Amino acid sequence: MSAPESPRSSSDPVRARRAMIALWTKRANRLGYLLFAAAIALFIVAFIVDFNDTMVTFITVCMVIGSILLAPAIVLGYAVKAAEKDDLAQGL
Repeated sequence: MSAPESPRSSSDPVRARRAMIALWTKRANRLGYLLFAAAIALFIVAFIVDFNDTMVTFITVCMVIGSILLAPAIVLGYAVKAAEKDDLAQGL
C-alpha cells in the first residue's frame, strides 16, 4: 500500500517526478545492497566449500550489477533530498 500523496505533490509535476525518482532510487538501493550481501554470502560459502569458476562468476556478477545499480541510485537519492530541502527552505 503506498502512502497518500499530499495535494501539493500531486498538482506539481516537478514534485511528482521527484517522488517517482525517489521511489526508483529506493528500489535500486535495496536491490544493489541485496546483491552485495549475496556476493558476501557466496564468498563465505565458496571459502568454506571450494572456490571454483562458477562461484567466482556469481560473486563477480553480483558485485558488478550491485555497483551499476548503487552508483546512480545513491547520487540521485542525495539529489532528491537536496531538492526537497531547498524547496522547504524557500517555502515552496
